[in-house]
Amino acid sequence: MCMRRCLVGLTFCTCYLASYLTNKYVLSVLKFTYPTLFQGWQTLIGGLLLHVSWKLGWAEINSNSRSDVLTWLPASVLFVGIIYAGSRALSRLAIPVFLTLHNVAEVIICGHQKCFQKEKTSPAKICSALFLLAAAGCLPFNDSQFDPDGYFWAIIHLFCIGAYKILQKSQKSNALSDIDQQYLNYLFSVVLLAFASHPTGDLLSVLDFPFLYFYRFHGSCCASGFLGFFLMVSTVKLKSLMTPGQCAAWIFFAKVITAGLSILLFDMILTRATVGCLLLGGLGEALLVFSERKGS
Repeated sequence: MCMRRCLVGLTFCTCYLASYLTNKYVLSVLKFTYPTLFQGWQTLIGGLLLHVSWKLGWAEINSNSRSDVLTWLPASVLFVGIIYAGSRALSRLAIPVFLTLHNVAEVIICGHQKCFQKEKTSPAKICSALFLLAAAGCLPFNDSQFDPDGYFWAIIHLFCIGAYKILQKSQKSNALSDIDQQYLNYLFSVVLLAFASHPTGDLLSVLDFPFLYFYRFHGSCCASGFLGFFLMVSTVKLKSLMTPGQCAAWIFFAKVITAGLSILLFDMILTRATVGCLLLGGLGEALLVFSERKGS
């Protein structure tokens, strides 16, 4: 059992790393900055693969209840916000910066639990939230590659994540499983992003993309779609086999590896102040992992 958990954890880390690096390559190196098309493609591939898995009996999907589907609809809208804003932010920000801002969603969740649900919060979790908030707050003033649009979309991204997780937790009584929820997210995202591609100008602008007929672009896009699906599957498997504390530890490990390797593979100017902010954010998430393992 322990070996199986380690294998699932390592698979998750590999998918997480490969997915982020591939997306960053497409968005920043190839500069395919058409988020309705890129995210629409990824969710289309994810939805098709999940549907095929269901038909082959590899996955169980039970989303026949209209009331459950309608109840989940606001979460699917937030999911579209997460992937759209995340794509726009990642195209402009370095991966370590993006992940540091991404982690602030935990502050929103912690604040909601403390203020609205009146849940008992451990000192470690409070310190974690303060460190994450301080790191994200100081980063824009110490980032030599500061991009206001990137930070703007990162803020939209983290607020959508926070709201999504709060809504997901509030619907625990919902009969939909994690796979059901993701299947609905895929379906809704494909439809909404397809309709949004023309008003946003992506559908016509993509014709001017210089690498549109290059094999490396086609290969990278295909890889991003498949890796996104495998990351989703490995995340669901991770949550089903491990405690919340163990999941948090593996996610933290995956983020550290991804952030570290991205510095070597992509251009990023590191100053002492920037490194200090990133380390403060890492310390904040390490404290969050500690609090989760303690069961708080």
